[in-house]
Amino acid sequence: MLSVEQALRSVLASALPLPPRRVGLREALGRRLAEPVVSDIDSPPHDKAQVDGYAVIAGDVPAAGRELQVLEEITAGKCPTRAVELGTATRIMTGAPLPAGADAVVMVEDTEPLGGDRVRLLKGPPRPGQNIMRRAASLARGQTVLAVGKRLRAAEIGLLAEVGRPDVFVAGWPRVAIIATGDELVDAAQTPGPGQIRNSNGPLLMALALQAGADATALGIARDDPAALREKIAAALAHDVVLLSGGVSAGVLDLVPGALAALGVRPVFHKVNLKPGKPLWFGTRDREAGQPPTLVFGLPGNPVSTLVCFELFVRPAIERLSGLPGTGRPRCQAHLAREHRHRGERPTYWPARWAGGRGGEGAQVEPLAWQGSGDLRTLTEADCLAIFHGPDRVLAAGEVVEVLALDRDST
Repeated sequence: MLSVEQALRSVLASALPLPPRRVGLREALGRRLAEPVVSDIDSPPHDKAQVDGYAVIAGDVPAAGRELQVLEEITAGKCPTRAVELGTATRIMTGAPLPAGADAVVMVEDTEPLGGDRVRLLKGPPRPGQNIMRRAASLARGQTVLAVGKRLRAAEIGLLAEVGRPDVFVAGWPRVAIIATGDELVDAAQTPGPGQIRNSNGPLLMALALQAGADATALGIARDDPAALREKIAAALAHDVVLLSGGVSAGVLDLVPGALAALGVRPVFHKVNLKPGKPLWFGTRDREAGQPPTLVFGLPGNPVSTLVCFELFVRPAIERLSGLPGTGRPRCQAHLAREHRHRGERPTYWPARWAGGRGGEGAQVEPLAWQGSGDLRTLTEADCLAIFHGPDRVLAAGEVVEVLALDRDST
């Protein structure tokens, strides 16, 4: 049986970066640049006023009380028509171009209009460059303003618009198909009958995939019938990643591996030395030339197992397909906030929450009262997973353990 580390290496070896896509700014949000972006303009395009006030010659105002003739008024979007000379000033608004001759702007709050196109400056002397933003101070024509690999947040989207890039090449991101399997499943809107449960894994995987930056499509519930299961999986294989929940253990109706084999999916591994999540199945299916293979994950049916396997293997694969290193969620060391009894030989990823320090120096983590891989409610209280290794033992409060964060991205 593979270790977690060995299984992850096998997954990442099959996860080849997808080709970049050209997208509009709306779709680019949250993606990573696949090309450098060069400015086609200077910004600002001219020396401009940073405040409402009066453009003056600094050396023409030796002290407070200087009176000047006002030549004209310039608002944003208009250009000056007269140069400022000794004894004169120009009324100017924020963002408007600085008139020739002026080298400072005095705030309007520091002036007193006298009528008859004259103004008195109440403070002085101004310094050269005061309240002025020089041409190209922000960026210059021909300057690379965003590098390859940059994650596009709201600020970067605004900058792309400023430099005339309504669309841009970004790293590709995977299309993920999600299938929940089992005769016992009903949709969330239905009331379960005898022997039935609601399908929680489908929506859980949908949320996880979207959170990881993928496009996700739910293909519904596949019943425990070989023909129906193959039909669902065949439709899913057109995607970059297929996530199936349930049907990969050793039960009579665990039909997923057989259905995958019948559709030409090559098994890479089945079962990992892990708790919860041991039954994990992974394989690939080749596609047409130039496309990376489809990655197929057969995830265990219990919801906590599903989440743990997603975080350990699927999230890193989605990152690698998106051109990232594939490191997944961040890990750190933390001290146990209370005593914990570990049972079993398999490494266990136990739902926990930060009790202090939150991943920094002196961090503390508290294992939750988790009832096993079907206990989704306790998982909602967790913001991390504490990792415990065998054999059976009691870990004392204060002992250092490894922690996998659930509420912070590595990207």
